[in-house]
Amino acid sequence: MVEGSSLFLPLKDRRQMTLECINPPDLPTPTTYSQVVIAKGSKLIFIAGQEPEDIHGKLVGQGDFARQARQVFANLGRALAAAGALPKDVARITVYVVDYQRDDHLPIIEEARLALFGEHKAADVVMGVARLSPDYLIEVDAFAVVDG
Repeated sequence: MVEGSSLFLPLKDRRQMTLECINPPDLPTPTTYSQVVIAKGSKLIFIAGQEPEDIHGKLVGQGDFARQARQVFANLGRALAAAGALPKDVARITVYVVDYQRDDHLPIIEEARLALFGEHKAADVVMGVARLSPDYLIEVDAFAVVDG
């Protein structure tokens, strides 16, 4: 907390909220962030960007956009489950795609998304980026809300 900042309330005036950080055992364990963060009390769930990695943190599908898309959405499903959420609880996702070309990438993204979400249509953003981690072509993050 920055002293004297009007953006922060004194500790005694803040509502008690606890963040629970989770790294599910069936996803890679990152060193600088958590795969899942749950805001307890409000049941807002923030899922870190899921990359096309297997449980050991190894890239899946080098150069294969469709295979990487399936992996990131499968990893997103695992992260949601670890937080006690279902795909239907997702309010918004952001999809980051290297050198995004709508006609080439969107059908593949939609197929991978459908495999996880079925008919649930969370709000989304698809964003073209110059690059991600080396050889990663896609990454997906999410916000979910569950009943308290």
